Amino acid sequence: MKKTLLTCLTLLMICCNSDQNQMIVSGNVDGLRKGTIYLQKKQDSIIVSLDSIKINGNSNFKFSTKIDEPDIYYLYLDKLDGDSLNDIITFFGNKGEVVINTRLLTFDSGFEISGSKNSELLLEYFSIIRKYNLQNLDLLEIFYKAQIENNQNRIDSVNGQIENLIKRKYLYSLNFAITNSSNEVSPYIAVSQIPDANRTLLIKLYDTLPEDIKKSKYGKILNNLTTD
Repeated sequence: MKKTLLTCLTLLMICCNSDQNQMIVSGNVDGLRKGTIYLQKKQDSIIVSLDSIKINGNSNFKFSTKIDEPDIYYLYLDKLDGDSLNDIITFFGNKGEVVINTRLLTFDSGFEISGSKNSELLLEYFSIIRKYNLQNLDLLEIFYKAQIENNQNRIDSVNGQIENLIKRKYLYSLNFAITNSSNEVSPYIAVSQIPDANRTLLIKLYDTLPEDIKKSKYGKILNNLTTD
């Protein structure tokens, strides 16, 4: 009897621990009638599919996977049209339930996410970075036109503006990471967006991280960048 009770308790503890290490990703792709949605993650520099679901009329989806700590995941939509552009949602996964709702026509740009503070911060960050990138494209267009016209004064002027824009983009990234240093997204932004930033600035960011974030996956990568 005691042996049976002990076995039941052991199994119960294993099940509970397993549930605690699970991430459930669910949601809906409004307008999607047919296709395949993949839950993906980068492993050893390669994007691998952890699970998939075929959509045939019902555009709801739900995935469940084991997770040890918050990390970057991807939702990839294969619409079966041969075009893979703009069909990937990048988000921060974590233990518990993450809900992602989007639309077929704006799959990667119009999605809403809940259940992941890191993902909400990542969306906020990229909404501003997108503006910097658009400004950079405008300046590059002016730069190439000046080259065609052989207008050296304009070339020098635009070069200066581009350099200033890059500096402002780096400083924004650094300040955003420092402001949100209590979240895993902070070192992730540093290692994925500004890994070639001034080493002193990266050290400044790393020093602001709480111990648990320093021990996270991207905290460790950031530490390597500051010590190399």
